[in-house]
Amino acid sequence: MKTEKIDGATLDTWTPEEVKAALDAREIVLIDVRTPQEYMFEHIEGALLFPMAFFDARALPGQEGKRIVLHCGSGVRSEKMAKVALEAGADRIAHMEGGFGGWKQAKLPYVGTEMSTGAPKRMG
Repeated sequence: MKTEKIDGATLDTWTPEEVKAALDAREIVLIDVRTPQEYMFEHIEGALLFPMAFFDARALPGQEGKRIVLHCGSGVRSEKMAKVALEAGADRIAHMEGGFGGWKQAKLPYVGTEMSTGAPKRMG
C-alpha cells in the first residue's frame, strides 16, 4: 500500500491483491466508479456501483467499521474520485492501483458476461 498526504488527509493506493484479501476478510467496502454499462459487462463480485457521473462524496458510507476503497477501469477515475472525497471532508480514503484492468492482470476472480448467452459468469 502506498500512502500520500493531501492537505492533512490520507490517500491510500492499494494493490489488487491487497483489495482482494481485505474484501475476502470483509474489512472494506469496495466501490466501483465506472459506468453502469462497464459494471454490467464485468465487475468484481461484492463491489458496489457508484458511477463517477453521479458521484457525491457526501453520500459515501462512514468508515467506522470498514474502510472504503474505490476502483475504476485503470485507476485514473478512482484516484480522481478519492481526491474529491478528501476535498469533501473525508480524512482517509483508498483507491485500487491499476483498476479493474490490474485486477484482471493479477488473475483475480470477477463476474463477466458469457458471450453466447449474455448471462453473468464467474471468471478468472
